[in-house]
Amino acid sequence: MVALRTWLGLGGALALIPAVLVSTDYATRAADHLDPPTRTDKDFDPIPDVPADIADVFAWYTPTSIIVALTFAGPQPNNMPPTYDRDVLYTINISNAGARTDPEIQIRCRFGFDGQSPGMQCTGIPGTNAPVVGPVQTVLQQGEVKVIGGIFEDPFFFDLLGFRETRSTGTLAIRNTRDFFRNQNDTSIVIEMPRSAVLNNNQPLDIWAETARFGGQK
Repeated sequence: MVALRTWLGLGGALALIPAVLVSTDYATRAADHLDPPTRTDKDFDPIPDVPADIADVFAWYTPTSIIVALTFAGPQPNNMPPTYDRDVLYTINISNAGARTDPEIQIRCRFGFDGQSPGMQCTGIPGTNAPVVGPVQTVLQQGEVKVIGGIFEDPFFFDLLGFRETRSTGTLAIRNTRDFFRNQNDTSIVIEMPRSAVLNNNQPLDIWAETARFGGQK
């Protein structure tokens, strides 16, 4: 499953803000919550592959860093535990040169367990040549690179009720006082890396994520 692509206009135009794009090459492959439904939605599959279900990809930057957040396995009620599946590989792709659908950088993350204690490992992060390994829900730092994996409130804001009303009546009914994702959580991977290790002159960055399950769907 491949998530929506995020474009960062970084080059020399720092005033640009992140925008979400779906290219024609990826339009049929883009996924967010419960996509594709035949794999991740319990209304279609009695055993949905929740750990591999991408929610969103967020990317933003500071004068010195680029931060990417991959959310998945949600939205879940905030009384539900996080989802750590050792058989799912999470890949964050970054294209900074040539064809914008070919990743020059691939960050790969997996979860595992030391006895009963969950942990995570990420490799391929720009700014470090060694895997970043450690417990979840903890900021893991290696040089200028920071990584955290764990459960967080879903950062996406959306009035699902208003969207459905708008679609059925044709009259705009979306309100900024209703947030379907409020008090719902996602399991997430957040990575901060130095801009100098990611940027390639004035080339834009295309950032997207995908999941793959070892051994096929359960």
